[in-house]
Amino acid sequence: MVSTVQQRLTVISEPSRFRIVELLKDGPQSVGGIVDNLDLGQPQVSRHLRLLAEAEVVDATRQAQQRIYRLRPESMRELNAWTQRFAGLWSERMDRLGSFLDQTDSKDQ
Repeated sequence: MVSTVQQRLTVISEPSRFRIVELLKDGPQSVGGIVDNLDLGQPQVSRHLRLLAEAEVVDATRQAQQRIYRLRPESMRELNAWTQRFAGLWSERMDRLGSFLDQTDSKDQ
């Protein structure tokens, strides 16, 4: 799982691909729709979409002459599961910070 997650994170981390993923979170888009929303040309968008598809972050369907791209929910769930493993770490650190601030506040009074 880690190598798949690592591959997906690496692909998504490129700024243009990150923006494409952000755009697709609102629903499927045609290549033309993505081009219209980004400051990129069609060949660039198509290349980024190809890389996202190879990493199984997005998939495409044909509608007449258009290719419609959408996020793959299962891939997003895998990324979410990976990041959730770190939620306890942040929660613990925030609890310690809260305790520290409470102690500091009580000393000031």
